[in-house]
Amino acid sequence: MNKKYWDEVALVHDEKIFDVFSNDKAKVIQANIVRFASRSKSVMDLGCAIGNWLPLLSANFKKVYALDISKHYLDLAKGKNKHLRNVEYVHQDLSNTKKDLPKTDFVVCINTLLTPHTKDRTAAYNTVINSIKKSGYLVLVVPALESALFSEKMLDHWDAKDKVKKPDAKRGNPFEGIIELDGTPTKHYLREELSFMLQDSGFKIEELCKVEYTWKTEFNNPPSWLKSPYPWDWLVVAKKI
Repeated sequence: MNKKYWDEVALVHDEKIFDVFSNDKAKVIQANIVRFASRSKSVMDLGCAIGNWLPLLSANFKKVYALDISKHYLDLAKGKNKHLRNVEYVHQDLSNTKKDLPKTDFVVCINTLLTPHTKDRTAAYNTVINSIKKSGYLVLVVPALESALFSEKMLDHWDAKDKVKKPDAKRGNPFEGIIELDGTPTKHYLREELSFMLQDSGFKIEELCKVEYTWKTEFNNPPSWLKSPYPWDWLVVAKKI
């Protein structure tokens, strides 16, 4: 939750940030958004970045709010989606609890709750859940800790087959769910952790499934024998009760 960091990342987004929208193999995120969407409802994209999801949201909801911590990201999203007439852009840090956000019927939060700092991440999470109206829905996508550990196991297996140590190993504190991605400590989540977290916050889990990616998202030049099961993020759809 650092504005300067994200303003700098926005300038090199394609090189630094993983494109969930394009890499979701089975398009399960899109399918679940459409499944629970309504043309009479409002939606907020918390952490919209360059605005990849805004056309889908604009087509399926009456009103769209696009929020990001980075002014540069918002400018990019506006330029990319200037044809969308029902989108309003909001410049805000989710961990800043002193600023109120509009409450919406639907919130999309895709790989946004990633900071390794517990205090900031908790504040951002509370902003997310408090932005949803009663009986509204949250579509949340987060990195899977199980996937990160599985990828490490597959890397070890690859090492053993080739008898060569690969330089792709991740570091961090897996007991806290903190794994380094390209040198950046990033919060990862267990399936049970997500389920408990949302149910404890007054949500009913409607869907909890994998968003699968190819092995190219984990390793450079993965071997042809490295197939299913693939690396994944967790997708959860939850209803506020």
